[in-house]
Order: sequence, then C-alpha cells, then structure tokens
Amino acid sequence: MAQKLWEKNIQVDHEVDVFTVGKDREMDLYLAKYDVLGSMAHITMLESIGLLQKSELEVLLEELRNIYAVAERGEFVIEEGIEDVHSQVELMLTRKLGDIGKKIHSGRSRNDQVLLDLKLFTRDEIQKVVKLVNVLFEVLQMQSERYKSVLMPGYTHLQIAMPSSFGLWFGAYAESLADDMQLMQAAYRICNRNPLGSAAGYGSSFPLNRQLTTDLLGFDSLDYNVVYAQMGRGKMERVVAFALAGIAGTLSKLAFDACLFNSQNFGFISLPAQFTTGSSIMPHKKNPDVFELTRAKCNKIQGLPNQITLICNNLPSGYFRDLQIIKEIFLPAFGELEDCLRMVTHMMREIRVNEHILDDDKYALLFSVEEVNRLVLSGVPFRDAYKQVGLAIEAGDFVADKQIHHTHEGSIGNLCNPEIALLMQNIMDGFHFERVNEAEKALLNR
Repeated sequence: MAQKLWEKNIQVDHEVDVFTVGKDREMDLYLAKYDVLGSMAHITMLESIGLLQKSELEVLLEELRNIYAVAERGEFVIEEGIEDVHSQVELMLTRKLGDIGKKIHSGRSRNDQVLLDLKLFTRDEIQKVVKLVNVLFEVLQMQSERYKSVLMPGYTHLQIAMPSSFGLWFGAYAESLADDMQLMQAAYRICNRNPLGSAAGYGSSFPLNRQLTTDLLGFDSLDYNVVYAQMGRGKMERVVAFALAGIAGTLSKLAFDACLFNSQNFGFISLPAQFTTGSSIMPHKKNPDVFELTRAKCNKIQGLPNQITLICNNLPSGYFRDLQIIKEIFLPAFGELEDCLRMVTHMMREIRVNEHILDDDKYALLFSVEEVNRLVLSGVPFRDAYKQVGLAIEAGDFVADKQIHHTHEGSIGNLCNPEIALLMQNIMDGFHFERVNEAEKALLNR
C-alpha cells in the first residue's frame, strides 16, 4: 500500500482507510486537470518568492503540462493505493523529476488545494451550462416567433381560462432562462474568487503572493480572509447548486407541459416518431420518454441544495471530513444538467404545433373575458359586463368571438421577444468568461 502524504511511521488501518477515502478517488478524476492548473500557478508564485529556482520551475511546468494533456485526453488514472488526485500528481512528478517534485506543496495544504480545484472545475462547468442554456434560449425564441400567431388555451387550476398562444408559451420559458442566468451569474461571482494560500484555513508563514496566483488563474479577486476561504467550502457548492436548481426547475416545468400537451387528451403538440419510444405490449404507443426523464433528473437536481445544506449546515468554522461527501453529489450534477439541456434543446427544435386547437367548441368559453372586455370598452361597467356574460354562459347563450386584439407589452400581440433577447444578452456579457479563458491559456503556455 502506498504511503499517504500525511502518514509518518504508522500506517492507517485498512478498513479505516477504505471508509475514509470512500469515493474520493473516483470523484477526484473530475478535478485532475484543475489540480494540475492550480499547481502550475502555485509553483510560479513559489519561484517568484524564492522557494523554487527558475530552472526547477521550468522543468516542473513542462511536466505539469504533460500531465494536464493526459487529463485532457481522459487518460488520467489515480493508481491503486494512492489516496487522491493531489497525491497522484505529486507522485507522477517525483517519478519523473525526483526530489524537485516534492517541492510543489510548500505553502499550501490539501485543504486549499481541493478548494481551488473545486472552484476551477465549477467555473468551467458553469461556462458549459451557460452556453447550453443560451442555445436553448435561442431555440425557444425562434419557436416563439415562428408560432406567435397560433392560439392555444391558457389554464388556471387546470381549467381552461383565457386565450394564450404558442408565442407566449415558448417565450415564457425563454424569459425564465434569462432569470436563471441572472442567478447563475451571482453564483459564478461567488465561485470565481481565489482560496489558494489559505492553506488549512489559517494561512502560512511563507511570504506567499496570493494576488499573483489570483491573476495567473483569472480569478476576479481573492477570498481574502483565510478562515473564510475554508468556511466557503460547502457554501460555494450550495450557492451554485441553487443556480443549477433554478435552471432545472425551468426544464422540469417545460418537460411536464410537453408531456401533458403531447397526450391525446390535449393534442397541442407532437414529436417526430424517432423522438419517442414504444411499448412492448401496446403497438400504438409513442412515449415522450426524453421529457419524462428530464423531469425526473431535473427534480433530483432541485434537491441538491438541500442535500448540501444538510451535510454542512451544523459545522463550525474550520475543516471537517464531512465536506468530502459533497463532492459525490455536486460534481456529477453538472453533467446531468448539461445532458438535459442538450436533449430539451433538440426536442424543442423539432417539436410540431397543432395550429387548429381552438377550432374545437369545447374551448369557446376561453373567450368569455374577451367579451367582458368588449362590453366594458363599449361603456358597460365592468361588474355589469361580467354578470351579463356570466348569465349568458349559464343560459347556454354565449357565442364566442374568437378574434382577439392584445397589444400591451408581453401579451399575445406584443411578445417583447427583442427586449427579452437584449435582457439575456446583457446577462451573458456580464459573465466575462473571456478573462478566465485567456488567463488559463496564458498559464498553460508559460
């Protein structure tokens, strides 16, 4: 069994070792390239304060670039007996470079190292999520414009209520995503601060230049207080999880609508046959499984903030091993949400709309409010108009006039899609992902 970075002369009990390591080796594969990137910034800083020679820095950077490439190709492996990604990277360096590889840990702890890895991973995944959300947003806006003149029933209490339109339906989910991105941008700001140099949560007696690693890694700022930097673990994940849950909530609601509207009882939309699945016993079935699985996966993601809260909400300041468990539920959540975003975008792009829903007389009462409003515009007091139309409905004398004229902002006749697009664009521009990407590229090419 390989020795741990923290072991001295006593080797830990095997069962204790297995229990405490848990799924960490598996989870740390998500973090491999980010651990390497963080080490590149850290040793560059160490050389600047005299803890590494320039010649040592050069060979370490070269080998770390090689390890980064291995991780990028998905070929990074944490060997049997090696505790975590940090130990594996250091082992790979010492195998290749000897004692020079042992120098990279000066001035840091595995605590601030994993904090950094998590933040680098998270901000990279946020960028992927944001790009996928933007693609879905554009598809929804496109469909909103395409079907803006097609009316459909609007519901309250699942009872037919007032006329709506597919322009409104698609557009509503587009604007919902814009709000989701506003929350994600706030979470990104909290994530994009540098904890490196906080060590185990109490700093270091080495004269570290924390601003240098902040600049090298493209962070907006430091996590200044070293105790708070450690306290931020769990908090950052929880905040980001709330942002993920916001997107998941939008997707889940959209998926539920799609399942409902695709059913024969509604018949509002249809999916290409190749986008549905069948039954082993009922030959007529065309099931919207993608939307059903999206609903379930996104509902699971909406539970993520609560899970993280329950793991860390009763911990005092300082590091505790409890925090390790958060990785098991947090790291895979991005891939699950990204898969859902890709599939929902694909489905929304190919979905077909029934353009004659309101030809059915069962939807006639949708237009009762329109009749009330027409009477009011002709001079009848609202309460009298409401009663007059209500009595006609009760007597079976109501005749629907299906011509509607809505003009105010955000209504059937004035969707405000350009304004919503501008809102989204302003939010997207506010992420400034280019700063991070340029910093990482420059660090890798040093």
